[in-house]
Amino acid sequence: MITHEDQIELFNLVSRELHQNITCYAFGGTAMMFYGYKDETKDVDILFEQPEEKTAFIKAIEKLGFTETTPFKIYIPEKLRDPHRPLMYKRGDTRFDLFVKKIFKTLLSPKMQEDLFSVHDFKGTQATLHVKVLRKEHLVLLKAVTERDKDFEDILTIVKREKSFDWQYLIDEVLWQYKHGDTWVLLDTEKVLQELKKYVFIESEYLKQLHEAHGKGRHE
Repeated sequence: MITHEDQIELFNLVSRELHQNITCYAFGGTAMMFYGYKDETKDVDILFEQPEEKTAFIKAIEKLGFTETTPFKIYIPEKLRDPHRPLMYKRGDTRFDLFVKKIFKTLLSPKMQEDLFSVHDFKGTQATLHVKVLRKEHLVLLKAVTERDKDFEDILTIVKREKSFDWQYLIDEVLWQYKHGDTWVLLDTEKVLQELKKYVFIESEYLKQLHEAHGKGRHE
């Protein structure tokens, strides 16, 4: 487990090993610590726009002692058969989960790139690591998709603490992802919303939109 302070120190160390500027997107527990939703996490979730940036990032963390490890105990088997499953690197109790362009079938969408919570620049001697933190609704969507241990607890933490959580924004993004080829996203999100209804109020209209999209998709 690493704290937010550990995470900041780690990003600073990575930046010092870079020889080119890199932009990446933080989600999962990594992003939640930037928000202040949680105090520690066991994995650093990173999404890159380009494979070349992921390769440069891996070279940097390997210099810090991280080595590739297997994701098979972390994700369910169905997810691991997807070609866009993560590369995982570990050192001690700290783990990076590295994705490129997609998190399984879920695309890095235009809204993810534009509607950010914050941007943090970690400047090394030769290059800068730009860490963009995704919006809270995207954090919930991606945790619904990854289905790891504790993901639902994290989702519940976010929606309970955020009175301004935009459910329609979440649904719109889910429908966009579905139209662009994410065949899992409707069922994954619906399953999470049904469970969330035991703890928070969610208008039936949002689930109705998912059901209608699923029904329409089956007949197209």
